Amino acid sequence: MTNVQQHIGSIALVVKDYDDAIEFYTQKLNFELVEDTNLGDGKRWVLISPPNSNGANSNETNSCRTNLLLAKATTPEQMSAIGNQTGGRVFLFLHTNDFWRDYNLMLSKGVTFNEEPRVEPYGTVVVFEDLYGTKWDLLQLNNQ
Repeated sequence: MTNVQQHIGSIALVVKDYDDAIEFYTQKLNFELVEDTNLGDGKRWVLISPPNSNGANSNETNSCRTNLLLAKATTPEQMSAIGNQTGGRVFLFLHTNDFWRDYNLMLSKGVTFNEEPRVEPYGTVVVFEDLYGTKWDLLQLNNQ
């Protein structure tokens, strides 16, 4: 019997515009553009990922990487979810091995922070927003 092996391959993030979102994530957060495939009729398959985020099995190309799938909103209901996919809560958690390096770089590139960085029992954290207001945590856990 084969052991179950699963991982989350992609998480959909509803955006207003593909190109604006690609620019924000690649220029301000230094994410990698993994794929940008034209599907026709104005639809694209756009995957982005934080740098060097292959996970535990980094020898296997993209095998354990969780990507963000930038999904362009096309209906009023989808448009209303842009920037608020979790009802105002933090949606995504960006883990780093050097909090202050990444915080200062993001700050210098104009990323909006909702608070000052804080040290918690589990690590150093700050809430920031993407170009549409989606809330993220930048987080360095104590064991990193």
